[in-house]
Amino acid sequence: MLKDITLGQYYQTDSVVHRLDPRVKLAATLLYICSLVTVKQAPGYVLAVLFLAVVIRLSHVPFRFMIRGMRSILLLLILTFFMNLFMIKGEVLVQFWKLSISREGAEMAVKMAVRLSLLIIGSSVLTLTTTPNNLMDGMEKALKPLKKLRVPVHEIAMMMSIALRFIPMLLEKTDRIMKAQMARGAAFDEGNLIKKAKSMVPLLVPLLVSSFQIAGDLAMAMENRCYRGGEGRTKMKPLQYKRRDYITYIVVLVYFAACIAAGRIVPFGRIF
Repeated sequence: MLKDITLGQYYQTDSVVHRLDPRVKLAATLLYICSLVTVKQAPGYVLAVLFLAVVIRLSHVPFRFMIRGMRSILLLLILTFFMNLFMIKGEVLVQFWKLSISREGAEMAVKMAVRLSLLIIGSSVLTLTTTPNNLMDGMEKALKPLKKLRVPVHEIAMMMSIALRFIPMLLEKTDRIMKAQMARGAAFDEGNLIKKAKSMVPLLVPLLVSSFQIAGDLAMAMENRCYRGGEGRTKMKPLQYKRRDYITYIVVLVYFAACIAAGRIVPFGRIF
């Protein structure tokens, strides 16, 4: 299960998406998320799926590797689907016992499941095709106007970059601790929910101690290298827009406009 989490991982390969400026990928990801919230009709979802499929194809990241992260949220996906399916009232399609499935509930359940799936996969494209250092530089550059409001942009970008770096590291630590305890007879998959929760306590304590140790080592390393914040710091590789970045901005804006227009122009009142 732990190896299925792809958030924070970087897939190294050479592709057009990898070579894009991180600011472009941040803006494209934000607009894609906004498009998923905006679309309400079937044509908009079709456009969102097709757009994401093209991006994945251009990224050269294997689709199997990309959807591997969906396994970690499968329970949340199923829970969201059934909550919308049974709790939204409307025109009843199926009735059994005290539960009923309405047309509006079924439509919303499908919409939310598709939105959540596309959201996770679309966000994964950003981290899989961008190194933490580039992601930090892109966030800092994009948020630079907030410096006039005395917002510590560099520190915020650095903290988010470190958090992304810590995710694969903590997953590896967790996997090692679990294997060590299972070799000593620990069982994490046996018993009811309460027993499973209690069996996780011996796992969380050493993981918490290890996390504090890593954070302390990192803080000491930064102090030894005379880190004093972002003022006066220069970049070894300054970010510069290229022709492909401007083209990508245009393509993403055209996609976003098409998603908004699709639901208004194409006469689809419902998904079903």
